Amino acid sequence: MLFLFLLCRERHAPALTSGWSLSVFLARDSVWDASAPHFPAVALGNALLLFLPSQAPPFLLESQDLFCQRRAIALTSVLLLFPCRSKDLSELMKEATKEVHEQAENTPFMRNFQKGQVSLHEFKLVTASLYFIYSALEEEIERNKDNPVYAPVYFPAELHRKAALEEDLEYFYGSNWRAEIPCPEATQKYVERLHYVGKNQPELLVAHAYTRYLGDLSGGQVLKKIAQKALQLPATGEGLAFFTFDGVSNATKFKQLYRSRMNALEMDLATKKRVLEEAKKAFLLNIQVFEALQELVSKGQENGRTVQPKAELRTRNVNKSHEQGKTLLRAGV
Repeated sequence: MLFLFLLCRERHAPALTSGWSLSVFLARDSVWDASAPHFPAVALGNALLLFLPSQAPPFLLESQDLFCQRRAIALTSVLLLFPCRSKDLSELMKEATKEVHEQAENTPFMRNFQKGQVSLHEFKLVTASLYFIYSALEEEIERNKDNPVYAPVYFPAELHRKAALEEDLEYFYGSNWRAEIPCPEATQKYVERLHYVGKNQPELLVAHAYTRYLGDLSGGQVLKKIAQKALQLPATGEGLAFFTFDGVSNATKFKQLYRSRMNALEMDLATKKRVLEEAKKAFLLNIQVFEALQELVSKGQENGRTVQPKAELRTRNVNKSHEQGKTLLRAGV
């Protein structure tokens, strides 16, 4: 406020006060919206306005009061530039992936899942794909656990899912599960991207970890309840180890901790932009996995063979909750 008052003489204080709320509104909602087409021109105009004399130049053809307000708007815009243009990485990530996140939630596979319309066959397939994805992700995380670009968000005891997925796969497929589970081409493509990032661009690894793990701690818990009910899985948790985070006693507090660590990662603006693009790529890869799984389900095949679930699971009525799960539950990061 002190800077704003210095722009005007005392006799212009009323004009300044009346212009304050307007200046904040413009600065927050319009002037510094970098995605807006007018952003470069408005930004330059505001900056130049601050270099004009404190008295309204004749060529502007406006009153001193109006000129004072315009300078107040300009300075407010500049003062608000820095906090608005340096949002936390987690906030930027959420904004950047909003559209593609919604696309992932609205694939046929996920829409059906959220309605409780998921079969044992589908659930086994997605669990198998997740095993390959998390195996690759966690291999690369281990490779980079001491790298400053990832070390602050290294939480193996709390987050890593490979062992839990192995437990689930043994439950669904039996002891020979490694020879039974399929790896569709889309899943393999996802795996290859994770390995490439971990080996060549480790600063992007946080994008994949964030989108996967925080999603599991958020919407994944909704999916856990849906799967348990639709597939009539044991209340003791067999088949659902993937969704169970024994190392996280309070998911909300842990997510806050994770975001704070992620926001503290040292990145220049160019790197942040690449991380945001990689996060969107992670969602697109996930969408492709869902689409491939849907295709496998429609063929009723698993590794080229007719599906044969374990005997003790075969008689379960996997469609029991078909009518009970009509409310669409959104799974968000």
